[in-house]
Amino acid sequence: MTGSRPRVAATAMIAALALTGCGETDDTPVLTWYINPDDGGQAALAEQCTDEADGEYIIQTSLLPNDAPAQREQLARRLAAGDSSLDIMSVDLPFIPEFAEPGFLAPVPDDVAENTTEDTLDGPLEAATWGDELVAIPFTANPQLLWYRESVAEEAGLDMDEPVTWDDIIDAARETDTYLGIQGVREESMTVWVNALIASQGETILADEQAEADQLQPQLGSEAGQRAAEIISTIGSEGLAGPGVASLDEEQGMRLFQGDNGSFMVNWPFVWPATNAAVEGGDLDEEVLDDIGWAQYPRVEADTESAPPLGGVALAVGAESEHPDLAYQAVECIVQPENQADYFLTDGLPPSSDSAYADDRFEDEFPMAEDIREAIDNAAPRPQTPFYNEVSEGIQSRFTPISGIDPETTGEQTDTFIQQVLRGERLL
Repeated sequence: MTGSRPRVAATAMIAALALTGCGETDDTPVLTWYINPDDGGQAALAEQCTDEADGEYIIQTSLLPNDAPAQREQLARRLAAGDSSLDIMSVDLPFIPEFAEPGFLAPVPDDVAENTTEDTLDGPLEAATWGDELVAIPFTANPQLLWYRESVAEEAGLDMDEPVTWDDIIDAARETDTYLGIQGVREESMTVWVNALIASQGETILADEQAEADQLQPQLGSEAGQRAAEIISTIGSEGLAGPGVASLDEEQGMRLFQGDNGSFMVNWPFVWPATNAAVEGGDLDEEVLDDIGWAQYPRVEADTESAPPLGGVALAVGAESEHPDLAYQAVECIVQPENQADYFLTDGLPPSSDSAYADDRFEDEFPMAEDIREAIDNAAPRPQTPFYNEVSEGIQSRFTPISGIDPETTGEQTDTFIQQVLRGERLL
């Protein structure tokens, strides 16, 4: 799952099931919050906000599938069918336009918009907006960083206090005979990578994100798209991500990075608590943890600042909810900055609230919190279009396997394929 949490924790399931056991009473409305898998933090917030509601409502949680496309599919089907149980939904940012465009989301009241976004960072706020209207409430904001083994960077002669490029880390992997931790699997993470490479050149995947399906113009065949394809192709064709690159997702990329041949990795902040937990559990030597550093996402060109991937979750209310006013009251409780800070500490998903980063606890638990905050400022969302699913799956199908990418033709072929799918001439 890209941008929220890439694994299911048993504790999350147990907590969610425990809350789901609450039945609606004669007097107290029950709000169902469809949550994505985490380490139990959303279920805990549901319980906390239920307590704070003092009998006005009860929040029960319902667990969505593990991966983002399956979550999208379930929510889209329920919304299209007019399911009234969709009181609150944790929605991955790229899927918001698809749900908002046909009117599947309840309008955000002006006072709720003001109360919940007065200190929201620009990236997640933009991603929760469609048609110049706020359509969901930002909750988490998840950027990728460049993680590196200090010993490898030193051996390669890289000064990690200065910005580094993809060419720099590719050369370093060659020189040190080590592997790069990337995501080469045919999943959403491939679109995340392609988008970041193009955005880091100041360009976009779509010429006009607001266009209708038959007018949508992908531009993966542009110079920026060709350069992105060149970087991915080089890593794939030279085996710089190891022999199992086709199965490398966020979790597998982290394990590769933690291994003896690890060097550099682009990944979400969850890798820090996950690595600490592996050390505490005796599955990883502490010297590996001591050898890990972090920096801003690699640049494509040395003189152009990078645009890291932006993930995260916003909370939306279904248009057919029987209790939209109460649902938005609950959302206001859930996204309070102090709750976002707590959720970061328990589940590793960074806040969308600027003031949440003033929490003193971050210094010990997430010493890279300020780097995460900076990455969110520089991050670029994936294409904001109601047809995101078609665009993303088109990219995934043509940019994998990465060893088979042709920088001169893959982008143009992807553009053509996506347009044919949107016109109904081909199937995904």
